[in-house]
Amino acid sequence: MSTAASAPPARKPRSNLQIRVLSAIVLAVVVFGATWLGGIAFRVFAVAMGLAIFHEWLCMALRKDDVVLRRIGWLFMLAVAVVILTGAPASPAGWMFGSVAMATLLGGAAGLAARRGVALGAGIAYAGLPMASLALLRGVDLAGMIAIVFLLAIVWATDIFAYFAGRGVGGPKLAPRISPNKTWSGAIGGAVAAVAAGAGIFLLLGHPAPAWAALVLALVLSVVAQAGDLLESGVKRHFGVKDSGGMIPGHGGVMDRFDGLVTAAAMLYMIGAVAGSANLPSASLFTVAGQ
Repeated sequence: MSTAASAPPARKPRSNLQIRVLSAIVLAVVVFGATWLGGIAFRVFAVAMGLAIFHEWLCMALRKDDVVLRRIGWLFMLAVAVVILTGAPASPAGWMFGSVAMATLLGGAAGLAARRGVALGAGIAYAGLPMASLALLRGVDLAGMIAIVFLLAIVWATDIFAYFAGRGVGGPKLAPRISPNKTWSGAIGGAVAAVAAGAGIFLLLGHPAPAWAALVLALVLSVVAQAGDLLESGVKRHFGVKDSGGMIPGHGGVMDRFDGLVTAAAMLYMIGAVAGSANLPSASLFTVAGQ
């Protein structure tokens, strides 16, 4: 018998959709597990996400020989990470904008190109603001857990249904110069799904505001999440890359997977901070029915 005849049949490679689904399931388990545990577990997740995004940003925005700028950036990001991990009360807007300004000034003082200094500052803001916002939104109480579940439901419903509505319905492009595959039908389908998800969370977990306010909040976060998706696509197009990285099989980089969450988390934090407290943003927005 020949060697070829006795050889076992080759395994059929997994399709990209299968890989995407498996990666999404693993991510969902990790994110919801951290959300359920709260405390240091969720802060570790938020910091890991932010630092991974910052790493991908630096790989796109700076040259390998921009050693000084890279060190400045990591100095600030690690300082922010320490503040978050220790649970120190702080407003992300305050020290993050200060970090951006300082990083840009130090970049200029070091005699480096102003454009690269601005790119560093933008990366600090893009990775650091949602990292801090998520940690402060979750906090340690039940309202924080509900806030994160609400946020994730909105962002993921938007992402999933925008994909399927866009593919199934098609039609006019949403922003062809930035992301040629996105359509108005997908954007509308994602927004409708987000409002439905918001209604579901409202009915299951409760909300101190009227029902219409919860639905408006869901719609706003869906629009902001889709804007974040376009923003990330624009950043990649500006730097001439297809994917932000390769950390997540089937999805590309961490930026590619969490692009909508980045902007939606920052928006929800700002709404909560304005409505209540900068250090307890979820308390004024979410509660359990009957309490």
